[in-house]
Amino acid sequence: MTAQEAVLTMIIQAVVVVGVVFSGFAGLTVIERKLIGRFQARVGPNRAGPFGLLQPLADIGKLTFKEDFVPAGANRWVFRLAPMIPVIAAVAALSLIPYGGVHEWFGHTITLYGTDLSVGVLVFLALSSLGAYGLILGGWASGNKYSFLGAARGAAQLVSYEVALGLSIVGVVMISRSLSLVDIANDQSGGLWYILLQPVAFVVFMIAAFAETNRVPFDLGEAESELISGYNTEYGSVKFAMFLAAEYVALIVISAFAATLFLGGPNGPWLPGFIWLGIKITALLFVFIWVRATLPRFRYDRLMKFGWKVLIPVALANIVVTAIVLGLGFAN
Repeated sequence: MTAQEAVLTMIIQAVVVVGVVFSGFAGLTVIERKLIGRFQARVGPNRAGPFGLLQPLADIGKLTFKEDFVPAGANRWVFRLAPMIPVIAAVAALSLIPYGGVHEWFGHTITLYGTDLSVGVLVFLALSSLGAYGLILGGWASGNKYSFLGAARGAAQLVSYEVALGLSIVGVVMISRSLSLVDIANDQSGGLWYILLQPVAFVVFMIAAFAETNRVPFDLGEAESELISGYNTEYGSVKFAMFLAAEYVALIVISAFAATLFLGGPNGPWLPGFIWLGIKITALLFVFIWVRATLPRFRYDRLMKFGWKVLIPVALANIVVTAIVLGLGFAN
């Protein structure tokens, strides 16, 4: 494959993946509202199109034609830049997810992943942290004390739960002996998924993922009963839509990350790898929606206490146990 063909292949892969994810984001908003309606014994969206399937288009149209303004006391450049940061970070993280192996199509070798970095796990965590800056900067730049308080809450929450998230992954890295997401997925191709070897790490990871994506019950950065809305109070029109899109794209990306680390990634019998990965992502997204429909929002002090006094010690204990087991040779 020539250099031009390789570049063209990467561009096509990027366009397809981003298109699928953003289409999935639009569909996910409808599915979530319908599922929550079923969970809570009420009717979900059913007016825009058959069965309410055109609701995303109605939402986009509504948000597009709303007034787009910048508050008088805001930092204009940062205010406009902030909503773009989490979207860019989430889309960039997609390039690290393996959707399948290496295939020969029409005489060309195609790899079903954007890039295989030897430190892919660390880069993914870095991009996840970068996305949090959009929320923080958005609240600070708004010039609104409630928005700033929401940004401060979000910053403290994300710092706390990122520690637990990172520690929960250490056990998987110790077993696979690699920081490459492709290597971690390939190590599970034999059928033994890491969720069976690291069940505690999986639970810690999922709880921390709720906090990282600002989902109920950890959406303290946008608690409308206390902060009007939170970091996005002053945002409207397309800028608000970008924050909304970033949240749902981040949900898809963190679910893909969890599926790769603990559920074998694209590995599975009979079906193509990308279909198996899609099934696993869908199952994890259902869990996110189920929890949102079921649990109330935490009190902020209890949120922080749970992160520092429960999740982090449990994650550290899991690392110690994993090290002992590997050191004694039981996992070989």
